[in-house]
Amino acid sequence: MNIVVCVKYVPDATGERTFDATDNTVDRVGVDGLLSELDEYAIEEALKITEASDGEVTVLTVGPEQASDAVRKSLQMGASKGVHVCDDAIAGSDSVATSLVLAKAIEKLEYDLVLCGLASTDGSMSVVPAMLAERLGLPQVTLVSQVSVDGSTITGRRDGDTATEIVTASLPAVVSVTDQTNEPRYPSFKGIMAAKKKPVEKLTLADLGVDASDVGLDAAWTRVTSFEARPPRTAGTIVTDEGDGGAQLAGFLADKKFL
Repeated sequence: MNIVVCVKYVPDATGERTFDATDNTVDRVGVDGLLSELDEYAIEEALKITEASDGEVTVLTVGPEQASDAVRKSLQMGASKGVHVCDDAIAGSDSVATSLVLAKAIEKLEYDLVLCGLASTDGSMSVVPAMLAERLGLPQVTLVSQVSVDGSTITGRRDGDTATEIVTASLPAVVSVTDQTNEPRYPSFKGIMAAKKKPVEKLTLADLGVDASDVGLDAAWTRVTSFEARPPRTAGTIVTDEGDGGAQLAGFLADKKFL
């Protein structure tokens, strides 16, 4: 079974994240980035499926030059090859445009299954898998915490607040997995060395037949009009308990309308 896993290069959540003042988009160049943590679960699931049968895992990403780091990490984990769509015109694209580029790239690949993570750790929208399924004309089995493949059928368990659903679809299909699906493996030294020899194909919008006017900030359905830095935290109020500490605390909470 050949599996395509869509992955994303995102700003490191532990670093200082900000917007680019030139266009009010998230700064993805001047900050440290990495493979989105939630995408690692999709990679692990793809590796488990292919290890139990024949096939290979292809990781696909859309992003700037630095996004190659996300592909490299995926290859170190065990993916067979990578595809990186890199084009300056893509900068500022929203989920609609991103799903278009991903779908066009997937159409150029051989696949039986498309796997995605729960969401990106920078956008957290969880809508791209459904958009991909619509664009590719495939069934979707999304937000599942358990996946099983039986011949030409894939089954996923979706755990909700009030019920658990079992969703089944015929292959090929688009599937998104949650962080409850598995425990992603760490790249081994052998895997890191092997990744250096694995192929990574770079594609542009022209290669995909996508018009630049259909992507980028100008084509986005929404945009950030302004932003400002969060004000620094002020010092807290120190309550000295001289027998009335409880009353002071209650008064403070009532003043802040917590009581």
